[in-house]
Amino acid sequence: MKALARLYIQQFKTTTANMFQYRAALLIWMIGQVLEPLVYLIVWSAVSDSSGGAIGGYTTGALVTYFIVLMLVNQFTYTWIMYEWEYRIREGTLSFALLRPVHPIHSDIADNISSKIITLPVMVLVALGLGIFFHASLNAPPWAILMFIPVLFVAFAIRFLFEWTLSQVAFWTTRVSAVNQTYFVLMLFLSGQLAPLALFPKQIQIISDVLPFHWMLGFPVELLTNRVSLSQALTGLGAQLAWLIAGILMLRLVWRAGTRAYTAVGQ
Repeated sequence: MKALARLYIQQFKTTTANMFQYRAALLIWMIGQVLEPLVYLIVWSAVSDSSGGAIGGYTTGALVTYFIVLMLVNQFTYTWIMYEWEYRIREGTLSFALLRPVHPIHSDIADNISSKIITLPVMVLVALGLGIFFHASLNAPPWAILMFIPVLFVAFAIRFLFEWTLSQVAFWTTRVSAVNQTYFVLMLFLSGQLAPLALFPKQIQIISDVLPFHWMLGFPVELLTNRVSLSQALTGLGAQLAWLIAGILMLRLVWRAGTRAYTAVGQ
């Protein structure tokens, strides 16, 4: 454990130094993280205003709050690992990672945590500014605020595990862009990212409850914006934990099969 802790500390230092070397790229990425939910906020607020100030049980103010919280939750749970694995396998850089005495996943976890430590304070300031400008209001009960923290961490763990596992498709094909795009389209519609799931048809809501996407993103947002009761929140946390276990099991199975099939390529 001490060796693993030292590994994480060193990885934090390395990742932080790299990010400050590419400040412009980091800024562009953060702008993208803000613009997407901001566009949804403006569009759905306009739709709500044109419908008399409410739509699907959401007032205009509630929609504003939803998308601002969504921006923060998405930033906390977002990973970029699905873009990395195709390159690692195609260029052969994964071979060096496999020679190390620790699992490659630890490096990716440390990278993600480092990026969040750097960007989260800025994103919180941006969210506060948007909240003041658009007159957002957060009226979550104390139990929801306390429960939000573990729910958010579990949401990140589920999303990381599933995206890390799905990226292993690159072991069998070095062109995984179609798989990635399919995943992100499903994530967009079934997680609550495009719009609150309450605005979708009932069939879509049922599908979203069965699949993991809602529990990665929409559920933490609904919890903090006071859209679920205590019993619904506990049920949702149970669903998250079930998907967390499923994600761990799938990762182990796919990783073992993938490393057996792996053949180093590249220069």
